[in-house]
Amino acid sequence: MGPHYLSRFFTPKTVAVIGASERIESVGHRILVNMQEAGFKGGLYPVNNKRKQISGLKAYPNIDAIPDKIELAIIATPAVTVPDIVRQCGEKGVDSVVIITAGFGELGSEGKRLQQEVLDIAHRYGIRIVGPNCLGIIRPSGHLNATFGSGMIKDGSLALLSQSGAVCTAILDWAQSQDIGFSTVVSMGGAADVDFGEVLDYLALDSKTTGILMYVEGIRDARRFLSGLKAAARLKPVILIKSGRHESGSKAAMSHTGAMVGGDDVFDAAIERAGVVRAYSIAQLFSAARVLANNYVVKQNRLAIITNAGGPGVMSTDRAEETGVAMAGLSAGSLDELNKVLPVQWSHANPIDILGDATPERYKQALDICLKDDNVDGVLCILTPQAMTNPTQVAELVIEAAKMTRKPVLASWTGGKRVEEGRALFDNSTVAHFGTPEVAVDAFSFLAQYTQNQILLKQIPSAENELATPDIDGARLIIERVLAESREVLTTQESKAILAAFRIPVSQTIKVDSPKDAMIAAETMGFPVVLKVNMFEFSHKSDIGGVRLNISSAKDISHHFQEMENLIKQKYPEIDRVMMTVEPMHKSFNGRELMIGVIRDPVFGPAISFGLGGTMVEILHDKAVGLPPLNEYMVEKMIAKTKAAKYLQAFRQLPPVNMKALVNALLNVSSMVSELPEIVELDINPLIVDDRGVMAVDARIKACVSHQLSPYSHMTIHPYPHEMIQHYQLPNGMNICIRPIRPEDAEMEKDFVHKLSERSKYFRFMQALQELTPDMVVRFTQIDYDREMAFIAVTEEQDGKPNELGVGRYMANPDGHSVEFAVVVSDECHGMGIGSRIMKTLMQAAKYKGISFFEGEVLAINKPMLSLVKKLGFTIEPIHGDSEVVRVVKDLRM
Repeated sequence: MGPHYLSRFFTPKTVAVIGASERIESVGHRILVNMQEAGFKGGLYPVNNKRKQISGLKAYPNIDAIPDKIELAIIATPAVTVPDIVRQCGEKGVDSVVIITAGFGELGSEGKRLQQEVLDIAHRYGIRIVGPNCLGIIRPSGHLNATFGSGMIKDGSLALLSQSGAVCTAILDWAQSQDIGFSTVVSMGGAADVDFGEVLDYLALDSKTTGILMYVEGIRDARRFLSGLKAAARLKPVILIKSGRHESGSKAAMSHTGAMVGGDDVFDAAIERAGVVRAYSIAQLFSAARVLANNYVVKQNRLAIITNAGGPGVMSTDRAEETGVAMAGLSAGSLDELNKVLPVQWSHANPIDILGDATPERYKQALDICLKDDNVDGVLCILTPQAMTNPTQVAELVIEAAKMTRKPVLASWTGGKRVEEGRALFDNSTVAHFGTPEVAVDAFSFLAQYTQNQILLKQIPSAENELATPDIDGARLIIERVLAESREVLTTQESKAILAAFRIPVSQTIKVDSPKDAMIAAETMGFPVVLKVNMFEFSHKSDIGGVRLNISSAKDISHHFQEMENLIKQKYPEIDRVMMTVEPMHKSFNGRELMIGVIRDPVFGPAISFGLGGTMVEILHDKAVGLPPLNEYMVEKMIAKTKAAKYLQAFRQLPPVNMKALVNALLNVSSMVSELPEIVELDINPLIVDDRGVMAVDARIKACVSHQLSPYSHMTIHPYPHEMIQHYQLPNGMNICIRPIRPEDAEMEKDFVHKLSERSKYFRFMQALQELTPDMVVRFTQIDYDREMAFIAVTEEQDGKPNELGVGRYMANPDGHSVEFAVVVSDECHGMGIGSRIMKTLMQAAKYKGISFFEGEVLAINKPMLSLVKKLGFTIEPIHGDSEVVRVVKDLRM
């Protein structure tokens, strides 16, 4: 694999600063001086048509006058001059440009027109642009500081991406005061061209970056953003701050439950799925980075706290409660051990107060006991400098104990001069340390959150709930007929029909438009019954008095019908005919009222909410939000986050509810919104759940015409492409399955590569390779099906374990129109047609995605692969200057 297409932004050999100036207050001057002070070792060329020399360097009137090839151009000239300068860059062959200048998309219609002109020119010449309206780029290891910020940036292993230049400088300034360094800094600005997703792709594979920090305000392409986040988070920790919480997704919501779910809830759900941690301040950002950089492993979130002062222990416990960190319950064995080594006055509980006269040895004994306890996932050691305390010696013993465990050991040496030496020791150790105990607890909460989100990242659900067989066509037909009537809101009966099509139990509903029909319906289904207004004009029936419960006779239902009809006609004289429904009064002595809602977020698409239901739903404000597709694990996590979770267990005289039925209902809603892009809002309230099952008592759906061109394009997260699984029989009678790869295939993929001959490994990877590295295994098996694809051919062995016979994959190129492919078949399966099957499946998938060209590089000595691609209609082209490798290309449009 060659260098990433963005690498010239970060490792250029030549840089032109267009708009360089001698004026000290100018942006162009500051950029040039920063480049010089950073010690840039390549060619540095100021461009200014009024000066011969700037800052001791020869200046050029324009970029074309520079004699050398320019790899990176920094533009800091007025906005109106930028289109012509970008054109000059294109003619000079510059393909990487940073536009510092403001005055584009952020300034209304004229600025947007100018920005589009710049982009049109850039696309014509194949130029990629960072910005406009940005601070610039920093790569300390390459002595590159192409920004107008002040101060030197220390080399380090954290990358920083920021949408705001001002926030970027604030974070850099804070980091400088904390002696924190960076591998890369990118101020994204307007992100008119290169966006977060692409820079994340680069940083995911950047060997100098071990963690990524982000400041995000808004997202232009949610799918690309999440895709880049996932690619990076699979390989290294990603922590972000987001501001600018939008409300547009909830203001116009039809359903009460939808109105409760704002854009920020959905954003949280999205980044959880991407395996990312969210911080809420700059200090938290670095706290999370500090603890995640050490590759700690936690099973759950149970924290033990050891302290030599009661007050900080209590404060830490309060903070744990606020952040959702569980205070570990020490085992009986641990309590016995602690009783043997601690004074009798110790706290006898967690937090473990080992008293103000605690010696270094007492700290070590308490820490060793806690680390051995299976109920403890991590330990925070707090030290306050009291008269008998030796902060430095305690720090040494804590560091030694931490080396012997995989559990995280955190430290808070709280104080000033007396604890400085201990803190300095922690700086050079694997123990993450913090100035205050509360911040340390925050850091542990980020670690627990990161562990949970990494599990979510590996979940790749199918669009359909495999336990149910929904009638998708029937449901779509109902929606299409409603839309054909120029209606958006479905009636209760229509909404329940959609739910029933997706195997969600619904109460029986009979539509009536007269007291007589209401009596007949009620007698037919049996009393008691419920009478409800059933008109799309009224989304919330209870708000207009349109619900009458527990009606027990024909006389009563006739009376209620006439009374409601009169009230509605008095209030809405334009209505001639009042429609209602009769439903059985749902009898459940053990039932709990819940709600399931769906909204269409303007950024992330469909979002599912779950929580306590009934008429008090807005007051209770109990909800968890998830993005479809969901699977059983994710649904259970959603339920566990709500207040409703405790209410669903055995409660006083109530038995526990049927959790399987509730989980299936949420899975079926996930399937519904995945398969029916027409659904923009859904409100099931109440959903009654008891020990027998679930029942949707009331439901309302809002729909619109779908304009999507491909399945699931309305969703940010692409489901596992179940529909691409194919079964074949080989000429020798062996049955094989060719299917998209899954994260669970990691061990099988690793074993497959291990068994390949040296020759096959060299043909596939074009280098000597013995084993797949952990990073390679992750990259190969946890993929984004939207922009890449990998198919494996497997068969079943006698013991039931799948056996991998071959694998092929493609990855999209930056142009969006072509993909690079690679295929390898196990040595014992050559000549059986497996490689050909995988290739055809890959090309079919790429063509379906609208890809025009299928490309790859093949070793000239790899005759079997060259023979295969020739049979499949590829053209074979020599690569200029390389006799060992040829390029093979297939035009999929033909």
